[in-house]
Amino acid sequence: MEKIIIGRKDKVDLPDFGLENIHVKVDSGAYSCSIDCHYYQEIEQEGRKVLEVIFLEDNHVLYTGGCFYFPEFRMKRVKSSIGLVQDRYFIKGKIIIFGKEYETEFSLSKRHEMKNPILIGRKLLNNQFLVDSSQVNLSYKLKKKVKK
Repeated sequence: MEKIIIGRKDKVDLPDFGLENIHVKVDSGAYSCSIDCHYYQEIEQEGRKVLEVIFLEDNHVLYTGGCFYFPEFRMKRVKSSIGLVQDRYFIKGKIIIFGKEYETEFSLSKRHEMKNPILIGRKLLNNQFLVDSSQVNLSYKLKKKVKK
């Protein structure tokens, strides 16, 4: 299978999270994908635990304040890029890159101080993409070209 070249940054769609053309940073040093969340909490709904999530910070242009509910989630200990160990929630969702849909797992984190609200890690990149750090928005440019 031929690998797709992806740049260091891009814009993607996350249909399960109600997000289109959202900025992502490609990070071949990170294992998993990560997404910025304003709020997340385990709640009980109809007798079972679900994770209630509001994506992005309230000052982000794509912030809606809408709640999403995930009956399937897990907690995992993660070491951040600065060496801090945190317990993080993980959820699954679809990401659309280069017109193709991929199912992947996202850790929920506070990325509001970062330039990009979503990080794409090796778990998604491996065996599918080659990273060219001199490029940006390759998927988004292709998407715009196809829409014309």
